[in-house]
Amino acid sequence: MTKTAKDMVTEAKSRVENLDPTQVAQEQERGAVIVDLRDGPEIKENGKIPGSVHIPRGMLEFRADTTSPYHDASLNPDRRIILHCASGGRSALGAMTLQEMGYTHVAHLDGGFKSWVEQDQPIEQG
Repeated sequence: MTKTAKDMVTEAKSRVENLDPTQVAQEQERGAVIVDLRDGPEIKENGKIPGSVHIPRGMLEFRADTTSPYHDASLNPDRRIILHCASGGRSALGAMTLQEMGYTHVAHLDGGFKSWVEQDQPIEQG
């Protein structure tokens, strides 16, 4: 049986922690790393969550792998990591992938950057 992208996102959301913008803001205040999975042009056009780290979705596994030459030091399997994208699909899939890679304190922003903006959370220009 094949799965659609929508099926995969639904499954991912059932397996990962889904946070709303207020929860993400609180987590960030407590030191969580917020990872923006959107592409560069999306960030440039729409802005970003202040203090977030940009790692395009296509590079997530390589940046998260501590044995990879592409590893990003801001990604630590023992640290609280919260992913977000534009609307929540890529970040749910990414959070599930990080769990499979041994990250135990990972979540995603359900509704993505769109929900962040709708809740009047702060943004900065990309």
